[in-house]
Amino acid sequence: MEHLRWRPSVNEREFIETALQSDLRVDGRHSFDFRKLRISFGREDGSSEVQLGETHVLGYVTAQLVQPYRDRPNEGTLAIFTEFSPMADPAFEPGRPGESAIELGRVIDRGLRESRAVDMESLCVVAGKHVWSVRVDLHILDNGGNLIDAANIAALAALSTFRRPECTVGGDDGQQVIVHDPEVRDPLPLTIHHMPIAVTFAYFGEGNIVVVDPTYKEEAVMGGRMTATINSNGDICAIQKAGGEGVMSSVVMQCLRIASVKAADITSKIKKAVDSYTTEKALKKVKRLPAMLPQKINVIDVTMEDKVDGELETQTVKTPSEVQEINKDPATTGKARSHEEAQPMLTESSNAEVKIITSSSGAVGESEEAQEIGSPKSLKDAIKPKHKRKKNKK
Repeated sequence: MEHLRWRPSVNEREFIETALQSDLRVDGRHSFDFRKLRISFGREDGSSEVQLGETHVLGYVTAQLVQPYRDRPNEGTLAIFTEFSPMADPAFEPGRPGESAIELGRVIDRGLRESRAVDMESLCVVAGKHVWSVRVDLHILDNGGNLIDAANIAALAALSTFRRPECTVGGDDGQQVIVHDPEVRDPLPLTIHHMPIAVTFAYFGEGNIVVVDPTYKEEAVMGGRMTATINSNGDICAIQKAGGEGVMSSVVMQCLRIASVKAADITSKIKKAVDSYTTEKALKKVKRLPAMLPQKINVIDVTMEDKVDGELETQTVKTPSEVQEINKDPATTGKARSHEEAQPMLTESSNAEVKIITSSSGAVGESEEAQEIGSPKSLKDAIKPKHKRKKNKK
């Protein structure tokens, strides 16, 4: 996969090779260090965005019902498509995919489909008639080197968050397929057995110097490249050696051991990003009830009137309209409020004694007489019941 983004001069080539011999790279990394990886997701399921250093790749997954292949009537299909735009690299031309796009798609397809990472049998609806065809579109937004690893991570992240519509089989003949709307039935995720991670190595100096995750400058100087696709269990899914200088078998085995460690690390990062996306989406679906507002309740005002001659006490009930007429005077309203605030709280023991409330419409003399009758002036008066107390006339 030839890149024409940057053509190094003789001095630049010698500088990069000399720095690699001292275990130094142009961007300050060591030989077996990856660039900073960032994984994000879009609003819809099945869309992912991966940034590996300066390399930027967008992945999007779709699915549709199609007829299966004759040799595999009970299995769905998985296809990888790549798109290189001139915005990512001036060397990319619009139109038909070039050799770089075809090679990238084949390497990722070999690692995902031939390793049986996605369960194809679970995509079957009606054997021999209807199966789900999953399509992964990879858009290269910026070419900063090592497109294979970045595109592979974008494809895995998009497949992990993709949800296909649920469908049932019915009809008179039992062959009619009904695809349910996502609002009616929740979509179903894909069954992914393992995550094959692509790790790319670049060789320099007749294969004696090996680095991981080469940049576009290192790709312009390297003598060869090898991509190893390995899952977190250490199983080798695919190996791609794209020409260049020959490499000894001992160097290849060393690269596979390094790739196994890197694959476990990248797998954990993908799963962590997918879990956070799933949790955030589940919280958005939670229906929260609105806060209950307090309602104004009209309480009936009940007053007790005490008659002097031992007559039975009568209750007078005031409607809210009468209460409003009484409280028209703001001065009396303020006095009544201050009087109520000044009164202490009654305890349960003091509730046994009925408190006399006089109506505001009564005369002043009657209120004074009621106060004299209600308040005892001596110990004898306090022992006597209220209705037997004598009124002291001045």
